[in-house]
Amino acid sequence: MFRKIDCVRLQVPDIERALAFYRDRLGLKLVWRRGSKEAGLSLLETNTEIVLVSEKIEGIEVDMLVESADAAAAEFVKIGGRIVFEPFDIPIGRCAVVEDPWKNRFVILDNRKGSLVTDGEGNVI
Repeated sequence: MFRKIDCVRLQVPDIERALAFYRDRLGLKLVWRRGSKEAGLSLLETNTEIVLVSEKIEGIEVDMLVESADAAAAEFVKIGGRIVFEPFDIPIGRCAVVEDPWKNRFVILDNRKGSLVTDGEGNVI
C-alpha cells in the first residue's frame, strides 16, 4: 500500500529563514514554493521532499505516497486502522489521514493529477 515517503512536513515560523537553513546551509534543492506559506525541497539522493510550512501543523507530518488515496484508506480500515479524515481533493490528486491501532497518523496521498507546475524560480503557478 505505501509506495514511498512522499514528504516530511515541518512547521517553521518563517519560510525565508527556514530556506536559508535547509536550502542555503544544508544544500537541499528548492523544488516548489507557495509564497510565504510553503516550500518543497528535495533530498539529495531521492525525490522525497522536506516541505516547510508556515501554518500550524501538529508535530512532524509524514506523507506516504499511495496508488489511490481512496482505495488505500478503505484498505487501511480493513487491516485494523481507522480513517481520521476521509479522502479529499488536493492540487496533485487525493489525500486522506489515517491512524494505525497505536494512534500513529499518516497522511496518504496519490498524485493522479500530476506534479505541481512551477515557474523558473520554483513558484507554483
